[in-house]
Amino acid sequence: MQQYVHLPDATAAAEAAELIAQFGDHAAFEAAARANHSRGLGNVVHFCRWRQIERMINLLTAEDSGGATIH
Repeated sequence: MQQYVHLPDATAAAEAAELIAQFGDHAAFEAAARANHSRGLGNVVHFCRWRQIERMINLLTAEDSGGATIH
């Protein structure tokens, strides 16, 4: 089954790449922490943005892509 992640703009993809470069294996945890912080502030837009970035990081750093090509 293929997984799709919607990123609203190129900045979100750049943020995902930056987190991977900065935090390595812990990048998804950092994105989740940022999402939780946004949720705590009541900012649903940024919460959703960071959750999508977290999903993209998990997809990009997965050991097994499930046979899918990742661009």
